[in-house]
Amino acid sequence: MAVLDTFQHQDLEAIRVGRFNMGINTTFIVYRLGKTVFDTGPSNQWKYVKGFIEEKPLEQLILTHHHEDHSGNAGAIKKMTGVTPLAPEITASILRKGFKIPPVQKIMWGSAGPVETDTVPDRVTLSNGEMATAVFAPGHAKDMTCYLLEDRGWLLSADLYIANHLKFLRNDEDVPTIINSTQNVLKHDFDTIICPHKGIVPEGQKRLQEKLDYLLTLSGKAQHMRNQGINTKEITQRLLGKEGMMSLFSGYNFSKINLIRSCLAVNLASEPTH
Repeated sequence: MAVLDTFQHQDLEAIRVGRFNMGINTTFIVYRLGKTVFDTGPSNQWKYVKGFIEEKPLEQLILTHHHEDHSGNAGAIKKMTGVTPLAPEITASILRKGFKIPPVQKIMWGSAGPVETDTVPDRVTLSNGEMATAVFAPGHAKDMTCYLLEDRGWLLSADLYIANHLKFLRNDEDVPTIINSTQNVLKHDFDTIICPHKGIVPEGQKRLQEKLDYLLTLSGKAQHMRNQGINTKEITQRLLGKEGMMSLFSGYNFSKINLIRSCLAVNLASEPTH
């Protein structure tokens, strides 16, 4: 059964959908600001997203990256409204060809068919006349882009934040790149994170800095243990505990050991001391 909730933050409207309710990672929030919608939600929740889209006229659909929970309804929205999605250049290339989705993710979110998009500019004018700056932030996905609404102090963070403490990592994610992207985003001014999983996050700069500090600390602990001759599996169990059911169901595509392996690749010599 879908998890269905609607809420509003100032003039930002939102609907949370999801096939399962097993924490924030298993639900998704589609946001609407004026006549602009950010990301599309998963295709297996189309009947709920469709109703949300139909509530008001749509002039603009902006995507943050290609993952199926973010782009799954792009084709359906385009067909229904005639609005061509705007996407980062790499995202546009991926969506044009289509992409494979691991079985567990397909169960969670559904599929995502090919769709033609237009390329979003580095500075995009929203339907209400406001400006948003695209901030490239790979690591979670090679094409992921955040959008900064400077006048509001808002960061539409895609999947850069989600939570302060990661416990699992997909095997196509990369902690060193996530750290670099986080540091780059933190150079910008914002005070509120608009997250498609967590929701509205006050003190966004502080929360994102806390996540960065956590990743650096976890990397330091993992590398210290490796230098003591402890193997990766044991490091994972000592720092994060045993793998959970999600790791097993995903064939360890989404696992704690992936996170530790990636933390072991962080170049801490180039990072500030924490």
